[in-house]
Amino acid sequence: MRIGVFCSGGDAPGMNACVRAVVRTALLHGHQVVGIQRGYQGLLDEEFYHNKNGEALMTPHCVAGWAQYGGAFLKSSRCDEFRTREGQEKAASILRKHQIDALIPIGGDGTFHGAVALADVWDGLIVGCPGTIDNDLIGTDYTIGFSTAVQTAVDCVDKVHDTADSHDRMFLIEVMGRHSGYIAAYTGISTGGEILAIPETPTDFPEIVAKLNELKQRGKTSILMIVAEGDEEGGAEILNEQLKKHDCPFPTRVLVLGHLQRGGTPTPEDRRRASHMGYGAVTALMRGETGVMIGTQNDACVSVPFETTYAEHRAIPQQLLDLVDTLAS
Repeated sequence: MRIGVFCSGGDAPGMNACVRAVVRTALLHGHQVVGIQRGYQGLLDEEFYHNKNGEALMTPHCVAGWAQYGGAFLKSSRCDEFRTREGQEKAASILRKHQIDALIPIGGDGTFHGAVALADVWDGLIVGCPGTIDNDLIGTDYTIGFSTAVQTAVDCVDKVHDTADSHDRMFLIEVMGRHSGYIAAYTGISTGGEILAIPETPTDFPEIVAKLNELKQRGKTSILMIVAEGDEEGGAEILNEQLKKHDCPFPTRVLVLGHLQRGGTPTPEDRRRASHMGYGAVTALMRGETGVMIGTQNDACVSVPFETTYAEHRAIPQQLLDLVDTLAS
C-alpha cells in the first residue's frame, strides 16, 4: 500500500511527531509513504517531499528527530481551489496518477470536511489525525497541539501576572479559540484567572463588573481575565472597551497572545498523543478502515467517523466551568 500523508490548516505542535509515527509504522509493515507538502494545495500542485536520493518516498532517515520540533516540516496551508468540485476531482486524478492508495490528513474540522468531499470522487482509503490546538473535535479527549498551546499561554500569563501585581492592574489576555473556549478555560484554571470569557457562556458585563467590585472590596489589587478570541461579544480589545463603559473598577491593559500559541517545542504529552495517533492511523488503514479520524479516549486509539467529529459544537464540561468559578471566588 502506498500512503500519502500531509498537514492541513493551522500548524499545531506535534504534527511532526505524528508524521514520524506514520512513516515508521508504515515502513515497518512493508508499506510506502509519500509526504505531500502544503496540504491540499500541495496535492493539487503535486509538491512532494523528496528523500536524500531524490525519490518522492519517505524513509526512516527523513523523519529522524522530528518529534521534538513544533511547526510542520511538511508545511501546511489552506486551499480555496480544493473547496470546489473541480479541485477535488483534480486531487483524485493526481492521487491515481501517483498510485497513492490511502491518505492520512492531519488537521482540524476543515481538513476533515475536505476528506469527506474527496471520498466522493476517489475510492482510496482516508484516515485522519486531529491536528489542531483548539481541542474542538468530537471523539477524542485531546487534539494534537492543545497541550503545548495551553503550556505556552500559561507561561505568558504567569509573566503578565507579575506585572499586574506590581502595578495593581487588570489584564485582559486573549488566547486562541475561534469557536472553542478550551484553551482559555485550561489557561484560566492553571493561572488563577479571576474572569473567563468564552464562546460557550454568555459574557455579561454588569455581572463581571459587579464581581470585580466585590473582589476589590475584599482587597484584591490585580486581576487576570482570560478571553477566548471567539467570545460572542468579541476579542479582548472590544471587551475592554465595554468594561470601561460599565465602570470597571480596575485600570486595564490588553494582551493578545495570537499565533505565539501555535509554535514552540511540543510538550511530552503532545508528542506521545501524536505518535499514538499516527500509529493508530496506519494500523486502521491496514484493517481497511476509511472515512474516520483516529482519536484517543482514555489513552486508547478509537476510530470516529469524520462527520461525527464536526457534527456539533464540542461543549466544555459544566464541571470544568464550575471549577473556574469556584477557584476564582
